[in-house]
Amino acid sequence: MEQPPASDLDDFDCRILALLAADGRMPVAEIATRIGLTKSPTQARVRRLEATGAIRGYRAMLDPVRLGLDHVAFVEVRLSDTREAALSAFNAAVMAIPQVEECHMIAGSFDYLLKVRTPNMAAYRQFLGVVISGLPHVAQTSTYVAMQAVKDRGA
Repeated sequence: MEQPPASDLDDFDCRILALLAADGRMPVAEIATRIGLTKSPTQARVRRLEATGAIRGYRAMLDPVRLGLDHVAFVEVRLSDTREAALSAFNAAVMAIPQVEECHMIAGSFDYLLKVRTPNMAAYRQFLGVVISGLPHVAQTSTYVAMQAVKDRGA
């Protein structure tokens, strides 16, 4: 089902979304108490928000440092071909790579910005030389290594 425009979300919906964004495991009864509704209408709102796509899902937020993945690099990627078929091939290939946490098509002097997470610089160097440079239509890359995450919503 199609996601409702933000204008279709009332104050209760917005408060539900804020609470679930902070704690996706919050029980419906607690949400109801915090927003000032009873459990049944709150549960119906949560189900509607899920059905319309305003809530896309729930997941565990993992600590990448504890998992040994504390090296973060942002990679500018320039493609040799930006016709639709080339973009689709690049997009499909990038979706299959777990080390790429985020991939954004950019309007600017390069085509894509990737957020890549690896255990260390040596692993990243290998990943860049083999995986990223082997993606379809990659012509050039530039890497920026993150020194500290000031604000990070998680992997």
